[in-house]
Amino acid sequence: MKDKRILYISSELTPYLPETEVSKMAFEVPKEMHHQGAQIRMFMPRFGVINERRHQLHEVIRLSGMNLIINDMDMPLIIKVASVPKERMQVYFIDNEEYFRRKAVFTDEDGNLFPDNDERAIFFAKGVVETVKKLNWAPDIIHVHGWMASLLPLYLREYYKNDPLFKDSKIVTSAFDYKTQGVLSKEELVDKIKFDQINEEKLGPFKNGNKNSFVRIAIENSDAVIRGSEELNAELNSFLDDLDIPVLDYHPLEGLTEAYSDFYLNKVL
Repeated sequence: MKDKRILYISSELTPYLPETEVSKMAFEVPKEMHHQGAQIRMFMPRFGVINERRHQLHEVIRLSGMNLIINDMDMPLIIKVASVPKERMQVYFIDNEEYFRRKAVFTDEDGNLFPDNDERAIFFAKGVVETVKKLNWAPDIIHVHGWMASLLPLYLREYYKNDPLFKDSKIVTSAFDYKTQGVLSKEELVDKIKFDQINEEKLGPFKNGNKNSFVRIAIENSDAVIRGSEELNAELNSFLDDLDIPVLDYHPLEGLTEAYSDFYLNKVL
């Protein structure tokens, strides 16, 4: 993996959020690829539950300051960065006061999904791409973890399809068995994505409105897929079995380095 550029995007990441299957895998995979000599960039939302002082986040002024248009609203983009202890890897945080300052992640204190999760996902996708463009860092591989990151493949394939920085980038999505995928209204989500001139024909998984919608929209716009969970629901497993793109079966953390390196180099690139 020496000198390959890999962009990792996740809606959850340890040590900044509590450990889950997604957050742990989204940390361990880039760490192992970094040890293999890859150049790594990592992105996640700057949720309000993240302790900025403890994790030493600081704003990157040269990357902050632009406004992103989300459903006809101008939303300021703030970029923060922190270094992963002992790993010499940087994590970039996509921030916006209205979307990410609340002291919660996907749901309120009663367990109810936030009604603006759809806009938060769109903002996150656009924020990552715009920041990578400012960095002028062309990734060889873009690897997506977590449902809130699942719009990024769609936006790269459609909204940013003419951007030369990503013309050779390959997109990989890790499929997890999500207990919750956080949007209340699929109809409103479809309308907000269509606002960005993305063809409605590309939004089939959302119009069907089942629990696999987010991971399916990511997979349909990816070059390869990894089973991130050892057990996936039957519908998603069947969908993966019928794909005509490379699919890597689940590998536990202790055995993923060789499997992921081989998959990246021999199936994805």
